[in-house]
Amino acid sequence: MAAMNMSEEQKARVSGMMKTWERRKKISGRLDQIKNRVAVYSGKGGVGKTTVAVNFAAYLASQGASVGILDADIDCPNADKVLGVNRRPEYNDGTLIPAERAGVKIVSMAYFQEDEEEAIIWRGPMITNALNQFLEITEWGELDYLIVDMPPGTSDAPLTVMQILQLTGFVVVTTPQRLAGLDAKRSINMVRKMNIPILGIAENMSGGVFGTGGGEDLAKEMNAPFLGALSVSAAYMDETQLPSLHDTNIRDEYGTLSEKTVKQLEKLQTESN
Repeated sequence: MAAMNMSEEQKARVSGMMKTWERRKKISGRLDQIKNRVAVYSGKGGVGKTTVAVNFAAYLASQGASVGILDADIDCPNADKVLGVNRRPEYNDGTLIPAERAGVKIVSMAYFQEDEEEAIIWRGPMITNALNQFLEITEWGELDYLIVDMPPGTSDAPLTVMQILQLTGFVVVTTPQRLAGLDAKRSINMVRKMNIPILGIAENMSGGVFGTGGGEDLAKEMNAPFLGALSVSAAYMDETQLPSLHDTNIRDEYGTLSEKTVKQLEKLQTESN
């Protein structure tokens, strides 16, 4: 009888709550198949966050891990291009099957763009809805690692991703320059306010005119693990190959980054038990 006396507005509210609950249940079921959800994050654009995320994922896959990438960079989703995937995922019976290369599955916000040169101009609710939709329908299968290419900065977009994805921890990317370190520091402080672990800091574009040491200094200042330096190299100019798989020096650097990150994840797992 109580249900019959509800107003249309109340019925709509209850219906909306039920749909939200069903969506969260589906998303939780998808995420439960993923052991570690690792965000690759930066305080500003232009420090090579996406390059690090993709090569990190490819290296992990080369070591036998099952790996996916969620390109959640709202403004500039480029992970599919860095990975070298030139096709969209399959969509069958309400399920999205990620595209794959080098053993890495990928879903990207770029799939919402009809024209890759157009800007994605979304406010928070649209971002939330798009990410929820991706997570609800994507069939990742069982993954050891989902690498999340985060939006840079400390605004609404990265905050939304953090709240939705139930992230295991963050790898923060910076370059040696002082200003990049300052922006990375702001990002680290934001992550810590969200009570999500910092797995470590990686210094990208290390060497040459950019200098060295900024990432390690930042790690000491912020009491965070230093995951290693990723050198400036002409190998990144070849877009047909993934340097972490085909260049010996770069492969060794990503081997160090991966080993240290995995150790931090294992430490978190031990502490949680």
